[in-house]
Amino acid sequence: MSRVNGSHHVAALLAALLDDVRAAHGRRLDLRVSHLRVLDACPPDGAGVGDLAARLGMTAQGCGQLVNRLVDSGHVEVRRDPDDGRARRVLRTAAGDRALTEFEQALVEVETAWSARVGAGRYAAFREVLTELGAGG
Repeated sequence: MSRVNGSHHVAALLAALLDDVRAAHGRRLDLRVSHLRVLDACPPDGAGVGDLAARLGMTAQGCGQLVNRLVDSGHVEVRRDPDDGRARRVLRTAAGDRALTEFEQALVEVETAWSARVGAGRYAAFREVLTELGAGG
């Protein structure tokens, strides 16, 4: 693991934690975390690629590439927007819903293991700090 000033830097520590998440979901799915983020961002009534990209803070081109992979794997489908025949909407399929459920189960397993490793109180504090940092303040 990389060190900065003699100690592990936060990026390396986060990468090590994410390896646990990847390993847990990798046993179940042939999707990357980036694909799962797109699935999670897709509302029940669907959304355009541009809207999904904005929700995820990424480019429409990058989001479109992820959507294409998800179409190929059967996790989403793209249909014409009923309100605007020129627009297209990305909709999660039953396979996409199952993938999200399986990923959530994998996350529960990982978080349960982490909590057991460091203790429930310390893990709760860790989650609280991550939530605060993730919310931007």
